[in-house]
Amino acid sequence: MKKLLFSLILTMATMQLFAQNNGVEMADALRSNGKIYVVVICIVIILVGLLSYLFSLDKRLKKIEKENLPKN
Repeated sequence: MKKLLFSLILTMATMQLFAQNNGVEMADALRSNGKIYVVVICIVIILVGLLSYLFSLDKRLKKIEKENLPKN
């Protein structure tokens, strides 16, 4: 859990650094309208959903592997 939280914090810090790029006109327009935050929130929601799905899938696979181990 600590690794996941640390990764999320680093990802947010990286996003903040990329958001400060002044060379992209579309990003400037989105930033001036305040819509860039909506884009960032959507990306974060999608990534969190994918990560939670992968962790739940891994958990189920471990359970199935544990049940199917040969007994000595």
